[in-house]
Amino acid sequence: MDNQKNSNTNLRYNILIVAVYIVGFILLAQLFNLQILNGDEYRSESSARLTRETIVLADRGEILDRNGMKLVTTSTGYNLDLYKTTTDNAQLNNNILNIIRVLEENGDSYVDNLILQVNPFGFSTENEDTIKRWKKNNGIDENYDAQQCFNFFKDKYEIQNEDITEARKIMAIRYEISHNGYSNVRPIEIANNITKNSVLKFSEKNNSFSGIDIVTKPVVTYNNGTLASHVLGYCGKITQTELENVGEEYNKNEIIGKTGIQYVFESYLRGQNGIRQIDMDVNGNITGEYITEEPIVGSDVQLTIDAKVQSVAEQALKYDIEKIANGGYAETSDAKAGAVVVMNTKTGEILALASYPDYEPQLFVEGISTEKYNEYRENEALYNRAISGTYAPGSTFKMVTAIAGLETNAINTTDKINCAGVYPYAHKPVCWYYSTYRRGHGALNVSQSIQHSCNCFYYEVGNRIGIDTLANYSKYFGLGRKTGIELPSESSGSIAGKDKAEKENREWYLGETLSASIGQSYNNVTPLQMAKYISILVNGGHQIDVTIVKSIINSDKSEVSKEEINEHVNNVLGVKDENIEEKLFEDENVKAVLEGMKNVTTESGGTAYSTFKDSAIQVGGKTGSAQAGDKTHAWFVGFAPYDDPEIAVVTIIENGAHGAYAAQVARDIFDSYFFEDEVMEE
Repeated sequence: MDNQKNSNTNLRYNILIVAVYIVGFILLAQLFNLQILNGDEYRSESSARLTRETIVLADRGEILDRNGMKLVTTSTGYNLDLYKTTTDNAQLNNNILNIIRVLEENGDSYVDNLILQVNPFGFSTENEDTIKRWKKNNGIDENYDAQQCFNFFKDKYEIQNEDITEARKIMAIRYEISHNGYSNVRPIEIANNITKNSVLKFSEKNNSFSGIDIVTKPVVTYNNGTLASHVLGYCGKITQTELENVGEEYNKNEIIGKTGIQYVFESYLRGQNGIRQIDMDVNGNITGEYITEEPIVGSDVQLTIDAKVQSVAEQALKYDIEKIANGGYAETSDAKAGAVVVMNTKTGEILALASYPDYEPQLFVEGISTEKYNEYRENEALYNRAISGTYAPGSTFKMVTAIAGLETNAINTTDKINCAGVYPYAHKPVCWYYSTYRRGHGALNVSQSIQHSCNCFYYEVGNRIGIDTLANYSKYFGLGRKTGIELPSESSGSIAGKDKAEKENREWYLGETLSASIGQSYNNVTPLQMAKYISILVNGGHQIDVTIVKSIINSDKSEVSKEEINEHVNNVLGVKDENIEEKLFEDENVKAVLEGMKNVTTESGGTAYSTFKDSAIQVGGKTGSAQAGDKTHAWFVGFAPYDDPEIAVVTIIENGAHGAYAAQVARDIFDSYFFEDEVMEE
């Protein structure tokens, strides 16, 4: 029994021994396979497992005009990134020089923020304080000249090249690396928007350039130069402050909308970034790459503006300003700036919104030069006068006073008020006609008063209705309050009223009411508000909603609702919708006022008659000359066709001298809008 038991034990032991030997043999064989037979292959595969994830920037959505014309598009660009690899300084410097040679062969630039120059040695700036500060920041002796500074960096980066030009090129990239840092997971961008020839060269000989990666990047393109620049707005590289405010979904290499539509609808236009995974070996050579999360293109924003109307408005405005400044009219005035608004009177849609001087938004995409930016600042080219500029409306305001008087029965359509040239109350203000001809207009009704722009008529109406009524109607016409247009930096302006005197702890004077009744005093309005005012007038008092955005189309072709757009705009701009109770005007009253505006352009003695006397379409209009210190701004407001108003046009020219001079801009726009097809057919 014991022998049998021992025999079983020995058998199990022997089996265990055999199993151990078998397993050991298998392990040894596998180890031999891994290290000897296929060692190189597996070592290569292991090296390739250095995996990095990078952001794939989504294309921004396009901005279109009302007819689908592409105003801003996004194309694919290529940037060159450099990762840190396991190379010594000599290898790194040689790698950088080879990369630069490829870039230069194809006309591509690369990052270079080093203020040193060679051949001859010097600094790229003459500002001594800048040079001194630069030396201090880089740990350089402040007494070093340019050549000594060059040698300092040459030693620091262990650059062995004797050719100082080549050494300087290597130095530029090494300088960027030392200041911005890079690692084997975080690259440094050394060139952007490189040509396809460079892309092909780097791709074909990837193993010859350690640590490089070609990154596709959306490139925003403004297709029409300066067209609608103030509406579209510009983009630029995100700043550190912006990066901290927008959250983690952005990275430091992205561009972001800074002004205009680009700013307001940034969250729609931007899209959603994707993720790319790249595999590199220890030498920095890419061994594989693939997309793990596809980017989603941004939404398209379609505007209400018509690119053709916008172009005509901009050209006409620029031409007229230059004509005034060069003495093309009866007098010469130092006109340099202005604005135009073209609005659909029935819908409140903006067909054109122009401000002059304008600018090139494309220059901001990759970073505008300091020189050009300073030029824009000096002539206020970035200032959108159409929505931000506020001006006294002058005589173009008189229709507000007329409607207020008619609707409150202070006057009727047939009443005549005598203009003796001097109004006998308050500070005894004079009519412009008296200042020119030393006599008054005589007895005029409301239509005639608009045609001849008689001040005394409106002094009397203003006196009868009082400042409170006048202010109430001004607000109803949209003056002195924001229109709610989907653009940043819209000004509220102001209207004359007793609140101004209350803030100054004084009484409101009759003389201020008289001044307000002809569009002076505290009345300051934007050109956009004036276009809304004219549209409400021709609509008989019906309110309109001003808009410059027609629709937003997502990448899946779904359309964003108007409610969502409105809520988004209110949140971005910090505005609230206003509920204005409509005051529908009596047809007879509106007709009398509009008839006066028609006579301005069609009857001899009308202040814009010389501009529109041969017009093929009947236009209603009003000129205005508003005093602003030692300047006189020129206004024209108008609408057409007279019998069925379709568009309103408002023009202001700073220091334009006379409203009649501004009327020519509107004439050009009306002619182009209503007769362009006929002209083309002929």
